[in-house]
Amino acid sequence: MNFQPLTPELLVAFEAIVGPSHLLTAQRAEVAATADAYADYGRDHTEDLHFAPDVVLRPANVEEISQIVRLCHQHRIPVTPRGAGTGLSGGALPVHHGVVLSTERFNKIIEIDERNLQATVEPGVINQVFQEAVQAKGLFYPPDPASKGSCFLGGNLSQSSGGPKAVKYGVTKDYVLNLQVVLPTGDIIWTGANVLKNATGYNLTQLMVGSEGTLGIITRIVFRLIPHPKQDIVLLVPFRDQTQAAAAVSEIFRAGIVPSGMEFMEREAIEWSAHYLSIPLNLPPDITAHLLIELDGNELEQLYKDAELVYGVLEKYDIGEILLADTATQKDELWKIRRNVGNAVRYNSVYKEEDTVVPRAELPTLLKGVKEIGRRYGFTSVCYGHAGDGNLHVNIIRGNLDDTMWHDELPKAIREIFQLCVKLGGTISGEHGIGLVQKPYIGIALGEVQLNLMRGIKTVFDPHGIMNPGKIF
Repeated sequence: MNFQPLTPELLVAFEAIVGPSHLLTAQRAEVAATADAYADYGRDHTEDLHFAPDVVLRPANVEEISQIVRLCHQHRIPVTPRGAGTGLSGGALPVHHGVVLSTERFNKIIEIDERNLQATVEPGVINQVFQEAVQAKGLFYPPDPASKGSCFLGGNLSQSSGGPKAVKYGVTKDYVLNLQVVLPTGDIIWTGANVLKNATGYNLTQLMVGSEGTLGIITRIVFRLIPHPKQDIVLLVPFRDQTQAAAAVSEIFRAGIVPSGMEFMEREAIEWSAHYLSIPLNLPPDITAHLLIELDGNELEQLYKDAELVYGVLEKYDIGEILLADTATQKDELWKIRRNVGNAVRYNSVYKEEDTVVPRAELPTLLKGVKEIGRRYGFTSVCYGHAGDGNLHVNIIRGNLDDTMWHDELPKAIREIFQLCVKLGGTISGEHGIGLVQKPYIGIALGEVQLNLMRGIKTVFDPHGIMNPGKIF
């Protein structure tokens, strides 16, 4: 990639587009005593990686983005689109420096269309803010990543994020009808139509979802919505054998139950998170893992019947006392523990999070394999995740590992973990994306024919390769 450096003339042109208060450079940040805030644009939640941008631009509308990108296209300047920076694959890191283009000012919910069960939003809207806005009208947008209180909807689209509700309701891509996109050339397009069925040409909407900011910048989103379920209950099930916890997942589905949440947490995951949140939690010493199971619907009586079926499945396993959380306070506390596992791990140590996914019945084999690989290579892992989807987050703890182990030997272990996933019928990312840190492993899951097709698509959209370079391939 033959990128060019930023020139003073380009900085002047960018400033004319966004205004002086929305153009940031390292020098300006030092003068304004905001160096730490500026540095945040060079990192996300991926390990301890940092790449300094040459300039940060915070446009306010689609026309400004179009003008910026057109200039970058003409002058071969790399552009890294950025949302809230909560990603875990390095997708928002400006590895080639250049322009970081932040969507933080694109934070409007433009319309909630109750007649058609649709909503039009900008990409800088926080996931939870959007969920609460539609819930106030009795509607439901289910995708809810663990970082829903801070992550942007545009970033969710870029990764096709999932979350606990995905097991019953699907992931981000299942709710997107249409997108306004600025292409790497500066052209502005809509990818589809605001309809539930569309067989008109290639599906550009779904091509953009999950493309990790490499094909264009999303500036408006049209979502479909569904009615919000009226009732839910939550079960916390302790297991004395974590492999049994993984095995119980598939059996619950085979019994005819489709939970709205089915989360796995091994002992360290729930302990670390409870401690991080200062929530009292006294686990018996023989408990090695938990399943957090949510059931939702419109009739509470039916949910209790479903819970009885779940109890019946669990009777054959070596479990402790099941907690049935049926008050809002209890449910919120349990979900708070689950959603903060990642923060708790980050608080304890530098770590690498591998977003593994296999068919759910293969989850016990994957879990055993991860622990066996860890024993051979000498690392500790904290595992948790969306068990109902077969999506296991493997957090490899740096702890006291030296640089040689961390940088040279550990990638070999990660490769073995991903090879196991593919052997079991899975792949190397369920919802975090490939980004920067999984790029060396993509050949485990995809062959050269597939990769060349993707590279060809990238070239058609982005002939100069300026859009989020250094990611995926």
